[in-house]
Amino acid sequence: MQYSVLITGCSSGIGLEAAKMLQERDFLVVASCRKQEDVAALQAQGIKHVVQLDLADSASIEKGLQDTLAITHGELFALFNNGAYGQPGAVEDLPVEALRAQFECNVFGTHELTTKVLKVMLAQGYGRIVNNSSVLGLVAAPFRGAYNASKFALEGLTDTLRLELFDTPIKVSLIEPGPIESRFRANALLALQNNIDMENSRHKKGYEDAIARLSKEGVTSSQTLPASAVVNKLIHALESTRPKARYYVTLPTYGAVLMKRVLPTCLLDWVMRRQGA
Repeated sequence: MQYSVLITGCSSGIGLEAAKMLQERDFLVVASCRKQEDVAALQAQGIKHVVQLDLADSASIEKGLQDTLAITHGELFALFNNGAYGQPGAVEDLPVEALRAQFECNVFGTHELTTKVLKVMLAQGYGRIVNNSSVLGLVAAPFRGAYNASKFALEGLTDTLRLELFDTPIKVSLIEPGPIESRFRANALLALQNNIDMENSRHKKGYEDAIARLSKEGVTSSQTLPASAVVNKLIHALESTRPKARYYVTLPTYGAVLMKRVLPTCLLDWVMRRQGA
């Protein structure tokens, strides 16, 4: 039996690497991306099956799933919810529309797709759901409130779903990466520039620092790992007979888990404030 998997957010980074590595392991991979122009680009890179699926559009979610099931002959072994982006900005500067858009992609769209896929998995009697969260789903950092909130929400939904599916064959896992090589910073910079009034904010200096950080090319930290580090955890979640509830990736993630367990809130706040914008 060839195991099928639908992956969201495959235009670059973790999603693209997951599609390539799982295809090499003989999974029937269906890679999805938000923009139609990215479909041909992914196929040109050797991804056999690519569908358009915009997590902010219910009609696109439904069509993307139906296109996927046509490829997989009506069954689906796994769903890797990877599609997401980061909206930077101080909480006080976040327009409601920007926060709503952050949740539309990172939470609501992911939830809608997951519930549709669950119906397929429950009917067929097996399945795996793996949600890609973040170290910022475990601890909060300044100027990252929208992304923090979306990942905290994803963590809560995933934990609850795992509890509710305990008496079914469906397995649910979270992956929690820290810094990973991807286009995440470039996309976050665009979101910052498009949605935050930096000139009239009391955090103007912080935003200048954020722009400098987000504008840097290449790896900016010795603790940054390649996207394959996340995919290796994904492979375990898909292939193990006893997948873990949580997979931590990168030293900062392990450090955040430890600090949250042992530090009082005031000291954890002091550490996280030093992360800056």
